[in-house]
This record gives sequence, C-alpha cells and structure tokens, in this order.
Amino acid sequence: MKSQIDRIMVIPGLCNGKPTIRGNRLTVHTLLSHLAAGETEKEIFESFPFLEKEDITAVLEYSKE
Repeated sequence: MKSQIDRIMVIPGLCNGKPTIRGNRLTVHTLLSHLAAGETEKEIFESFPFLEKEDITAVLEYSKE
C-alpha cells in the first residue's frame, strides 16, 4: 500500500502550526478525536465533505509515527 502521509501538512500560521490534513483547517488531532469517539467514516465524511478516504488513512499512519 502506498503511503498517504504526504497529505499531512504543518503550515506556520495555520491552526497554530498543528498538523493539518492537506492544508485545510482540520487538524490531525480533531480527526483522531472523531475516530476515537467511534464515528464511522460515513459520519466523518458528512461532517467534513472535503475529506477523502486517503486522508483518514494518512491520519492513522501519521498517528503511528
């Protein structure tokens, strides 16, 4: 499987420099919190329609490092 971690970006001045998903104003921490709360991918995609399945993969991969 190809790594998706390049979707995670740290941009100074965006979300206080916290890691975000593809430069959007959604932090890795926020998405991990939704996943930890038991939300399904469908629910997450409804809340954040700009997300792609690869973004979730990238966040999970990033959290392992």
